[in-house]
Amino acid sequence: MNTQSNNVDPAELAKFSELAHRWWDTESEFRPLHQINPLRLNWIESLMPLAGQKMLDVGCGGGILADAMARQGAQVLGIDLASKSLKVAQLHALEAGTQGVQYQQISAEDLAQEQAGQFDGVTCMEMLEHVPDPASVVAACAKLVKPGGWVFFSTLNRNPKSFLMAIVGAEYVLNLLPRGTHEYARLVKPSELANCSRVQGLNVMHMRGMSYNPFTRAYAMGQDTDVNYLMATQKSMAT
Repeated sequence: MNTQSNNVDPAELAKFSELAHRWWDTESEFRPLHQINPLRLNWIESLMPLAGQKMLDVGCGGGILADAMARQGAQVLGIDLASKSLKVAQLHALEAGTQGVQYQQISAEDLAQEQAGQFDGVTCMEMLEHVPDPASVVAACAKLVKPGGWVFFSTLNRNPKSFLMAIVGAEYVLNLLPRGTHEYARLVKPSELANCSRVQGLNVMHMRGMSYNPFTRAYAMGQDTDVNYLMATQKSMAT
């Protein structure tokens, strides 16, 4: 790997590597990802039917979304820098017999040097808030997708409400996530992500919020983007 790969926090890698064996335990720390995955998948499919598409999942972790997209008929490459998580993803694909999914240990920036404009769609979910330079990841995603292709992001908003609900509530009160999962200063406002996307030739097409009901213990998509939000962007066509 070249020097582009330095957009990574070793502490974040260590955190997820330590939990890697629990990625596919639906009652583990990754339970929220398993619960929101059908919502994310349906949202992506509503904007870009996945069958026959070449997709890239940036920061794929244990492969929860990558595996699901492959099951919808996409050819999927999942990339991450946490080798233990990738091994878990590969093992799950073998055990589950998932066709059309591959995994590679590489950064988005480095892959963009090798495969610019090679993907119909790119997903980057719950990752921007874990890297030192999210703008660099957005730029790489924009470079990797074909003109007219889609790039899907999901991350956490940065405001007092998200601090109370996503960090204090989810990590310290409800114990939905391990304490220390998110650092408030690294959260990304929708306006920041939108501006960053536009600079890279990605037009913001659609945005949705995701909320958690502690009484029903269920997640739902809606208009409230104050805490969790998803943003769909489309790359400008080449002139």
